[in-house]
Amino acid sequence: MDTATAPARPEFSADLEYQSGFGNQFSSEAIAGALPHGQNSPLLCPYGLYAEQISGTSFTSPRKHNQRSWLYRVKPSVTHEPFKARVPTHGKLVSEFNDSNSSATPTQLRWKPVEVPESPTDFIDGLYTLLNEVNEDEFDELQHAPHRLKILHYSRYTANKLMANCAFCSADGDFLIVPQEGRLWITTECGRLQVSPSEVVVLPQGMRFAIDLPDGPSRGYVAEIFGTHFQLPDLGPIGANGLAAPRDFLVPVAWFESCSHPGFTIVQKFGGQLFTAKQDFSPFNVVAWHGNYVPYKYDLSKFCPYNTVLIDHSDPSINTVLTAPTNTPGVALLDFVIFPPRWLVAENTFRPPYYHRNCMSEFMGLILGGYEAKADGFLPGGASLHSCMTPHGPDTKTFEATIARGSDARPQRIANTMAFMFESCLIPRVCSWALESPYMDHDYYQCWIGLKSHFTYELVNQQNQELHNGGVDKK
Repeated sequence: MDTATAPARPEFSADLEYQSGFGNQFSSEAIAGALPHGQNSPLLCPYGLYAEQISGTSFTSPRKHNQRSWLYRVKPSVTHEPFKARVPTHGKLVSEFNDSNSSATPTQLRWKPVEVPESPTDFIDGLYTLLNEVNEDEFDELQHAPHRLKILHYSRYTANKLMANCAFCSADGDFLIVPQEGRLWITTECGRLQVSPSEVVVLPQGMRFAIDLPDGPSRGYVAEIFGTHFQLPDLGPIGANGLAAPRDFLVPVAWFESCSHPGFTIVQKFGGQLFTAKQDFSPFNVVAWHGNYVPYKYDLSKFCPYNTVLIDHSDPSINTVLTAPTNTPGVALLDFVIFPPRWLVAENTFRPPYYHRNCMSEFMGLILGGYEAKADGFLPGGASLHSCMTPHGPDTKTFEATIARGSDARPQRIANTMAFMFESCLIPRVCSWALESPYMDHDYYQCWIGLKSHFTYELVNQQNQELHNGGVDKK
């Protein structure tokens, strides 16, 4: 709690308190007795607070899918001046995708790590749309109503400055933020979270937040999903346990600023555009709250991976942390998949990911270390895109090294790595600036050019001769 005349957000602390669980009904109060008893909206709330509900689903959504929280705040969110359009400083936060600013391509794409700019840049100004994904038959409609469809935006961010006197929220969708370098100190209406590299955070649609930087410069990845929310994947034959455990997801406890804050700016993303509104108080004035519509974080090192123990390589879906489903069973708007440290033990098996083409599109990033299928070129902070039905797989060096080890390879532990993948059923369109970026790796295709044929006619002739000598009619 802070009741002084200036906000206390920059006072970072490593021992924040959290509540645990995924999808739970939580409750928290920074002052004892601040939560009403027996009803959500009494005539007079404790301590003269205002009751305000934030709904992440329609009121009539089935109970098991319904998400909402009640916030008890010093002043209600409605107390602000009219919103005004804001022009992004760099012009790379794209809202409407068309042939003039983006294109679809089946070519394998890879980007090098982005450098943090020298000029002062906060999270909002450092947010760059890289690509979006949308069904082709919805594209015409998308240009007129981008906030109504189930679509995706993939972005990267760089920042070296805290968000001073402002807060951000997206009215369009949920943000999944994957920091790659530098911790994030995130103040939300529900409380504060500290998110380190190898942790991820989900900030739900409409939830206001501010990002400060305990370690200075920071960079990472963002996926924004529209029209749905993340959930844990079903475990199927795995059983009741494994992958990401619900208890390892952490939710903040109530914390508030009650001071006057003239000139505070709310930056809201709405229909892909940015708008700003002024108010004279901090939006982080929630003294108590309860509900299940909350921000949360997850430590990827707590993931319990599963793998094959005899033959063959498992599909990457076995490493799904979170999924945003569509109405088609088993088909995701977005799967968030990781490739963590683990043992490889399969016998007589090509252990790296196999060569494949996929009806899903795959956007990958690397948080630390190296990735098992790419010996060169895929660096922490970099990214790659393999679109629907575009072939991809291990590079030449990885393939040759794997074959050289032979079928008697011993169990191998993959260590000091953390890669992730955003996998979606939608068709990606890449922003023009991203295709023209100096960080584009134009030689990416070269990593497969060295793959050579190991097929030999000598072996075929030998087998045919054996058949002939045995009196077998080859026809």
